[in-house]
Amino acid sequence: MIVRSRPGLLTLFFVLKGSVVQRTWPQLATVGILSVIVVAAHRHAPALVPGINPAPFTLIGIALSIFLSFRNNACYDRWWEARKLWGQIIQVARDIARQTVVLDDDPAQASPERRRILTAIIALGHAVVGQLRHRANEPAMTTSPADRILQEVAADIGQLLRQGRLAPVEALALNDSLNRLMQAVVGCERLANTPLPFAYTLLLHRTAYLFCFLMPFGFADMLGWLTPLAATLVAYTFFGLDALGQELEEPFGLMPNNLPIATYAALVDNHLRAAMGETDLPPMPVPRDYVLT
Repeated sequence: MIVRSRPGLLTLFFVLKGSVVQRTWPQLATVGILSVIVVAAHRHAPALVPGINPAPFTLIGIALSIFLSFRNNACYDRWWEARKLWGQIIQVARDIARQTVVLDDDPAQASPERRRILTAIIALGHAVVGQLRHRANEPAMTTSPADRILQEVAADIGQLLRQGRLAPVEALALNDSLNRLMQAVVGCERLANTPLPFAYTLLLHRTAYLFCFLMPFGFADMLGWLTPLAATLVAYTFFGLDALGQELEEPFGLMPNNLPIATYAALVDNHLRAAMGETDLPPMPVPRDYVLT
């Protein structure tokens, strides 16, 4: 995720990190070069490249803009839901840290039972990050690592209940927290494993490319040599929105505008270690070139 202050007016036009220019410049260059060729051909051989009424392009552009806005709204909803789910993971982890205080005999030192539970929750956060980002070195498993960790914690809570270390109401509260953690993890898995329908994206790609590549033919007669500039600006908007939607569609990836879920897991790690009384905490991730992962 891009973490930086809003750039000034002059800097705004030269910011590359986090923008979509780095991903769309081949398409923009193609549209610009094609526009130059079309204008030159129209000037020197108008019989071969005649002027075209730009009115249809205006109507298609309006329809394409609405279509892009619907898709980007759907992609942003996925991104925002992913952020809320990770917010739930962080909140529930802190709830568990508070609920397990009853296991400590000495307020200044975490008991082995509490340390075992909180260490498992720390491992859960990092396991979810690896699972969502599909690490190549992660072996194929019938159950997710997060599910196994939560099953082990639930077994520990049951054993503590039978031993009398936890009252029934305390065990019930902890199991409720585990259920909320699992709901958040399953929600993240749903987003990671269910992209937008391919036909929906394919239709948008085809329409955007056809519109941007045919647009110079409609503007060559009216704008003349300003056609390359106008066509490139319009292409920047359409291709940029398309590229941004692709990033937001997969909120757990490693693109600049994806969520920094590794940082969220490190936040859970530090908070629970501090709850166990540790003072030598690992440093929190910092943005590199304005990007936080």
